[in-house]
Amino acid sequence: MEAFCGSRFWDPNISVHTENPDLTPCFQNTVLAWIPSIYLWTVLPFYILYLKRCKRGYIILSMLSRFKTILGVLLWCVCWADLFFSFHELLQSRTPPPVYFVTPLVVGITMVLATILIQYERLQGIRSSGVLIIFWFVSVLCALGSFRSKIIAAMAQGHIKDRFRFTTFYIYFALILIELILSCYQEKPPLFSPVNSDSNPCPELNSGFLSKLTFWWFTSMAIRGYKKPLEDKDLWSLNEADTSNVIIQQLQKEWDRQEREWKQKEVAYTKTSNHVLNHVGDDPKGVEVLIRDKRQRKEPSFLKALLRTFGPYFLIGSFYKLIQDLLSFVNPQLLSVLIDFVKNKDAPSWWGFSIAALMFFSAVLQTIILHQHFQYCFVTGMRLRTGITGMIYRKSLVITNSAKRSSTVGEIVNLMSVDAQRFMDLMTFLNMLWSAPLQICLALYFLWQTLGPSVLAGVAVMILLIPLNAAIAIKTRALQVEQMRYKDSRIKLMNEILNGIKVLKLYAWEPSFEEKVLEIRKNELRVLKKAAYLNSLSTFAWISAPFLVALTTFAVYVHVDEHNILDAEKAFVSLTLFNILRFPLNMLPQVISNLAQTSVSLKRIQQFLSHDELDPNCVETKVVTPGSAISITNGTFSWAKELKPSLKNINLMVPSGSLVAIVGHVGCGKSSLVSALLGEMEKLEGQVAVKGSVAYVPQQAWIQNATLKDNILFGQQYNEQKYQSVLEACALKTDLEVLPGGDYTEIGEKGINLSGGQRQRVSLARAVFSNADVYLLDDPLSAVDSHVAKHIFDHVIGPEGALKGKTRVLVTHGITFLPQVDQIVVLVDGKISETGSYQELLKQNGAFADFLRTYAPDEDLQEEELTMLEDEEVLLAEDTLSNHTDLADNEPVTNEVRKQFLRQLSVISSDRECPSKMSTRRRVCEKKAVEPPLQKNLNTTLIQAETAETGRVKLSVFWQYMKAVGVVTSLVICFLYICQNAAAIGANVWLSDWTNEPVINGTQQNTSMRLGVYAALGLLQGLIVLLSSFTLAMGGIGAACKLHAVLLENKFRTPQSFFDTTPTGRIINRFSKDIYVIDEVLPPTILMFLGTFFTSASTVIVIIASTPLFAVVIIPLAVVYFFVQRFYVGTSRQLKRLESISRSPIYSHFSETITGTSVIRAYGRGNSFISVNDSKVDENQKSYYLNIVSNRWLGVRIEFIGNCVVFFAALFAVLGRNNLNAGLVGLSVSYALQVTMSLNWMVRMTSDLETNIVAVERVKEYSETETEAPWIIEDKRPPGDWPTQGEVEFVDYSVRYRKGLDLVLEDLNLRVKGGEKIGIVGRTGAGKSSMTLSLFRILEAANGEIRIDGVRISEIGLHDLRSKITIIPQDPVLFSGTLRINLDPFNKYSEDEIWKALELSHLKRFVSSQPGMLEYECSEGGENLSVGQRQLVCLARALLRKTRILVLDEATAAIDLETDNLIQMTIRTQFDGCTVLTIAHRLNTIMDYTRILVLDKGTIAEFDTPSNLIASRGIFYSMAKDAGLA
Repeated sequence: MEAFCGSRFWDPNISVHTENPDLTPCFQNTVLAWIPSIYLWTVLPFYILYLKRCKRGYIILSMLSRFKTILGVLLWCVCWADLFFSFHELLQSRTPPPVYFVTPLVVGITMVLATILIQYERLQGIRSSGVLIIFWFVSVLCALGSFRSKIIAAMAQGHIKDRFRFTTFYIYFALILIELILSCYQEKPPLFSPVNSDSNPCPELNSGFLSKLTFWWFTSMAIRGYKKPLEDKDLWSLNEADTSNVIIQQLQKEWDRQEREWKQKEVAYTKTSNHVLNHVGDDPKGVEVLIRDKRQRKEPSFLKALLRTFGPYFLIGSFYKLIQDLLSFVNPQLLSVLIDFVKNKDAPSWWGFSIAALMFFSAVLQTIILHQHFQYCFVTGMRLRTGITGMIYRKSLVITNSAKRSSTVGEIVNLMSVDAQRFMDLMTFLNMLWSAPLQICLALYFLWQTLGPSVLAGVAVMILLIPLNAAIAIKTRALQVEQMRYKDSRIKLMNEILNGIKVLKLYAWEPSFEEKVLEIRKNELRVLKKAAYLNSLSTFAWISAPFLVALTTFAVYVHVDEHNILDAEKAFVSLTLFNILRFPLNMLPQVISNLAQTSVSLKRIQQFLSHDELDPNCVETKVVTPGSAISITNGTFSWAKELKPSLKNINLMVPSGSLVAIVGHVGCGKSSLVSALLGEMEKLEGQVAVKGSVAYVPQQAWIQNATLKDNILFGQQYNEQKYQSVLEACALKTDLEVLPGGDYTEIGEKGINLSGGQRQRVSLARAVFSNADVYLLDDPLSAVDSHVAKHIFDHVIGPEGALKGKTRVLVTHGITFLPQVDQIVVLVDGKISETGSYQELLKQNGAFADFLRTYAPDEDLQEEELTMLEDEEVLLAEDTLSNHTDLADNEPVTNEVRKQFLRQLSVISSDRECPSKMSTRRRVCEKKAVEPPLQKNLNTTLIQAETAETGRVKLSVFWQYMKAVGVVTSLVICFLYICQNAAAIGANVWLSDWTNEPVINGTQQNTSMRLGVYAALGLLQGLIVLLSSFTLAMGGIGAACKLHAVLLENKFRTPQSFFDTTPTGRIINRFSKDIYVIDEVLPPTILMFLGTFFTSASTVIVIIASTPLFAVVIIPLAVVYFFVQRFYVGTSRQLKRLESISRSPIYSHFSETITGTSVIRAYGRGNSFISVNDSKVDENQKSYYLNIVSNRWLGVRIEFIGNCVVFFAALFAVLGRNNLNAGLVGLSVSYALQVTMSLNWMVRMTSDLETNIVAVERVKEYSETETEAPWIIEDKRPPGDWPTQGEVEFVDYSVRYRKGLDLVLEDLNLRVKGGEKIGIVGRTGAGKSSMTLSLFRILEAANGEIRIDGVRISEIGLHDLRSKITIIPQDPVLFSGTLRINLDPFNKYSEDEIWKALELSHLKRFVSSQPGMLEYECSEGGENLSVGQRQLVCLARALLRKTRILVLDEATAAIDLETDNLIQMTIRTQFDGCTVLTIAHRLNTIMDYTRILVLDKGTIAEFDTPSNLIASRGIFYSMAKDAGLA
């Protein structure tokens, strides 16, 4: 080297052992000059590859770019000026050493390269170059050494020796400094780059390299979030690469590729297997291999698709992790150097300063790299979730019905929420799989260096703790599963209770259900308690592990050999290393268990994605027999390949433009036939062809949660004239007047704020508007009133309707319209028994003729009698929102009146088809429209949006939680935490004191005593930890128990009006999400918060105690910390709230889609639904992404404060080294090295705590809503056999729905004698339902009173009243559980009584045919019973209770005629002596009643016997006349 430089390369006396160090000229000219060049040449090939791949359009040559290029050229000139000067010297025969030729040459070429790179980047559209910023930074750093050295030399010599090189060097230095400053600025955006149409693009894309490193670009959002609570519109859009569109396309491509490969392999396999079987004898191994191979290749691998899509991006993060792992071992080494330095009093003080600076630098570098790694991991996780969600959504639109049956809606939504979430959670720490073993090995290596073989003792303890932790984890997992089971059943039960709350109130069944919920809750809390014991054990293990390891290691170390001396360096360096070990050791088992969970999720997702898809070609759409629109030849269909066929040998031809009716008994396959035409069933054999586009109206209308108008347009172009005529034809005009916002009214989920009839008409309007070629109508007339059915048939479906000329297939129960159809198809048990026109079938005298004869004995009556069959208000089972409850929070009465108005049509019924009759009916409709329209309110949203809490959480909420935990308990917990930290500090101070003990004859004295006290203090800390975490957990569970019990009790006693205006989801949310937070999230969060808070405090105390100077720095650092913390907490809390608010629409839209797939497919709207889903996911990821970044932003800033703490602790140790001993320095710096972590977590925990404590507030809010009257008033209880007569009297009775609304019943005065049968009729809105609700005190009187047998019902308890009256409600509600519980939840009746009731309600045959008999399990909402059977169950309930008063609320809809007659008969015979009040829609059921009450606008219009009323020619007469009964 000396020959090369002409001087010594390294001289320790100049460079190290001196108070004023300097570097040799040779070192400066070689190492310092070459480092930047080596860096640039190494990075270049990779960088060029990267630039080639990412072309962003080029940037115009700007002033900035010109300056940078000119400076680059100047630098090259300066370097080569040195080179030429060396040649010049050669010519002058002064031979300079070779280094003066090599270095300028190398540096010059590097500068040319850098200059070219500046231009190449500009052409590739790079606006801020990290590679070059680092290059210029390193160049400046390396030049600083020479900069100082040259000045020192010149001053020492008094003159400048080599003037030329001296001058060029300073020019060079100035130029690279300017280059560094310029490279920090950004270029303008490139031309031809994709135009960003976003109104609010994310600044990340346009931010510079340094801004990306420190996440500076996020600062503006943090400030905005601090000033005011963030809202949706403040959020930046997602980066292009993170949007659903881009990600799902990539993932779909990879998955399709996997599926293709799999199919090819399968084909290949089948070929080879045949070939092998011929030669079985030759090579049995071959057969085995193939069989094994077959087993492995079960299905295409979703994992491979994920790896190919997201792997490369994730690996960048892994690379950062590797660097960070290596860096984390630098500081412990520096600590040992620092302790050496403090011991060595002769060392020059600049050593100390450089050690402190190095510690700071290494810590800052570690921070930056760690957060880059996290950013990559989290973004990968986020993309994974987007991709998986999108794939599942797309798949759910095309899976077969059998596949859909194998997984419920809930399970599929779970795939989307839970399983996709698991991938997201795993990504964060997936790198620990390789990083943890690496860290453990490195830590052990350095420990061995420090303490030798004694380390093995510590390692043994660690290894022993792993099975303990694993056992705890396994047990906790098991408990979690058990607890989830209880939680799910509790939520499911709550969901049903809330859906059927009205029925529970009417039957007075609340206590039984409340008990059920509390029973489940008790079990849930029992499991939670067990989990809490385990958790405090694991906390104990986690906190004590490093201590126990240190203790055993030190004990073995000092006892193995008495010459082993525990000095400060050994003790504190090994403590720091043990602390590094703690994280990987704990994370490894966790990551492995997470991995196991995720692999289960992966299997579930893969299984779902591998389900069979509907064959899009099973229905031929192009080639159809000429002249016919639909043809099926020899069709056999089943719902799944493995089920027996539901339709056999179907042969059907439907001529174009004809109207075909399909009739038959319940369950004979009418709907299945429609599904077969849609391609929804498995076609086992035969051909199906449908010509042109299809519109489909399902039996249960599928309504989206959107405005009424959107529901009808369903993505079609709007056309005013067509739209209005559709509304007219589907009889929706009147409904629009009723709805608060006309057709802009928002419809709730599942169409909850429309009556059954309205939903059906909207569904029909959607079909009519779509203007398709073929219409498949699955019983659209059953849910509407007879006269509406007539209107719809005439205006839409019939020969003169809006759809004339189109092909229509109509499934129907009603017989009225059959004479007008072109062809009737009669189905019996899945086969077509006969087809033909009405007349032909009557002549054939087959099944159809019998069917008609039974129901139409009298030709004249036939028409009317049967049209009354279906009525309007069938509310389908799942939407138990009574027809009178209108959910708009504004003016519901106008709605009410309007809504009832519609029902007025209910009795106007069709008559025989003669023109005069038609015109009267039309006139009635016209008269309707003249009613003055009530003023609309513009606020049409159905349900007020749930408010997201904003701003800081009030202290009162913390106080409420403290009260729930118990104030004394809370104080005890804090006290225990203080003790625990005191013990920990004590142990470490004792250790530091021990290390300072003088060494006599190569050994230390009283080691045993020292060790004993150290052990005692450490174990004491462990015990207090155990105690405190245990007390906290118990307090938390106590609070959870209290808060839930109060909430539940309040909800059972809340009046019905609350449930009408509050969406069930919102109440369920309190019971699921918020209670879950109080159960499981709050206690650990508080535990972590207290832990980190006290750790940070004790660190500060220790450092100040050992170096009091530190107190000066602590104040500015604390101020910065406080500001960053406030900025972050406000922003992060709001981002989390926005994220959780935007998450639920994804799932609700998804479950809505799954229930409506057949409709979506029929109309071919799949793609637009996919894009809606994508935009919802993106909306959610928008806030999630910012949330990730806010954590990174915080991390970089807080860790920087932590790094400053390390720096100042080290610096003050160096400054005060003369009066500090090594032990104290070790103590204070090793504490400082830990502080970063706890500072960071403390802010996070503060934020989490503020976010989660809101749950307490939300639960509290719903625990304090107003309650209804008491259930039982002890001193006012009526006699046990009351009411004996069943006499009902209304005295001046008025009632309104809610405060501030108009009266719905005004001054009613009437008296019903015991045993009378009263029919209640009236146009829609007359107040019929209100009367029955008043009887049960669901509505409380505004004035006046109701007496039953002389007892004022307002004075007795609600349960005493409700249990003595029976109602058969119009929507039959069942609860999941056995049939017995549904009939008799209190176990009051004997088996015989129940069987008797079932027999009378015609269910005995069905129930006794079930294997479980009375224990037959009803599914949620009674889904596994038909609507008719559910109605019969309600009848059985009434028969069981057999009270003196029976209220019948239009309880006969959606049942075929036979069942209908049975119910009427049963009521007539069984409730013979009782008072019966019937709200009638169909007058023929009440013509034989004692008296009829006609209501009009909430007052009594007429009240007399049917014959008198008809004679008096009033309102009733006109109704009866319309119905053809007068």
